[in-house]
Amino acid sequence: MMPPFPRRIPNVLHQLRVRDESIGGDNPFRWEEKTTHEIVGRGKNIIFSLPGAFTPTCSTYQLPDFEKLFSDFQEQGVENIFCLSVNDAFVMNCWAKDQGLNNVQVIPDGSAKFTSSIGMDVYKDNLGFGIRSWRYALVVENFEITKQFVERGFCHNATDDPYGVSAPQNILDFLQGKEYDAGGEALQLNLSDGVGSEDKLG
Repeated sequence: MMPPFPRRIPNVLHQLRVRDESIGGDNPFRWEEKTTHEIVGRGKNIIFSLPGAFTPTCSTYQLPDFEKLFSDFQEQGVENIFCLSVNDAFVMNCWAKDQGLNNVQVIPDGSAKFTSSIGMDVYKDNLGFGIRSWRYALVVENFEITKQFVERGFCHNATDDPYGVSAPQNILDFLQGKEYDAGGEALQLNLSDGVGSEDKLG
């Protein structure tokens, strides 16, 4: 059974890798520690979380679609969109670069502090992932969670990866006052065989 969400987003410490040209050399980055609230800031924002960087559904649909639809979200008053995953800063920065992100900002949650605080931590030992985040998205205003979009089937060691409720298109429908999916039938994408999600669509 899915645990209840807190009223406000947790405020935990994240270890970031930040570019600093004063360092020089081939790797001008330094460590920087920031809290979730410092990163997200006030205003109307979206935080979405997923099982892992570079995984099929996340890389093929969810992250790139949030990036493409950023201006549509801005029209609905959304200031920032954040992608959070139980991955370290090196992996998240590399994934952001690989995806060519200009709009969506990534948040590393390598120790799963945010994920466990919000109750979305699940075991994915069946895929060799360890502890990861269940797929969900939040509309947040001044740190208050005003709407949540959680994929169905919340459980440990799930054999599939439900996707639909937390899709950016579905969240946009909600923000635009249209009919939206609050948890009905959705595409089930199996990641355990390593086949790209585009091969699952038929």
